Amino acid sequence: MKFVGAHVSASGGVFNAPLNAEKIGAKAFALFTKNQRQWDAKPLEKEDIDHFKRALEKAQILPKYVLPHDSYLINLGHHDAVQRHKSLTAFIDEIRRCDQLGLDKLNFHPGSHLKIISEEDCLELIAQGMNEALSQTKNITLVVENTAGQGSNLGYKMEHLAYLMENSIDKERVGICIDTCHLFSAGYDIRDEESYRQTMKKFDTIVGFKYLKGMHLNDSKPDLGKRVDRHDSIGMGKLGVEPFGFIMNDDRMNDIPLILETIDESLWEQEIALLYSLIK
Repeated sequence: MKFVGAHVSASGGVFNAPLNAEKIGAKAFALFTKNQRQWDAKPLEKEDIDHFKRALEKAQILPKYVLPHDSYLINLGHHDAVQRHKSLTAFIDEIRRCDQLGLDKLNFHPGSHLKIISEEDCLELIAQGMNEALSQTKNITLVVENTAGQGSNLGYKMEHLAYLMENSIDKERVGICIDTCHLFSAGYDIRDEESYRQTMKKFDTIVGFKYLKGMHLNDSKPDLGKRVDRHDSIGMGKLGVEPFGFIMNDDRMNDIPLILETIDESLWEQEIALLYSLIK
């Protein structure tokens, strides 16, 4: 069974996210548990946590279909030790916030080398940061998102994702989120049935579907391999509707959160209905 939703607003309090998801007919959703463009946030209060859990129950969405996203400021691969420690501290705080809310995952971008250190050295630092976070927390699975490879962002090669999985101290608490726009922009084609089959076979061989914990379903403004991160509404970009039909009929994507991050939130309810209509 498929569980589709969108990255909804938590403005006014985290408890508003499940309510916003319910309004658009979502069976899953993503949210930021704090302001994604600030380092610090006040601790979650018990009243807000309880309110969130009640709202989640009202929306009839199980915690495993919620895919929180961490702050865009965090860079576990930063070359500077002080900045890297700042990122790790913020990352651990976000993991603990997810645990307080009764959730079981945290989605994040791996990190960036900032054109100062090598990809290999940066990946090693990211793996170290993930392992330190795992050792200091419990319950939450760290879900690495593939990237488009814009600028100096790592995670655009499947080999990057595989390295982070292989070098984890707890392989039961790590996983991958595939973003379709990022995948395509990074050079992996999924526009026709054969290309989709080959790309997913490559993912299974290099990384492994056992690590797939969620997906971001986005069309792409950039063409194949442009390494630019610009999302589009479903069917309005270079991917078109067909690849999403392959995903919605692929049993390997059952029972995980499938999250829209498309650019026009007024279309989310319509896009969710469209995606479900693609199931044969």
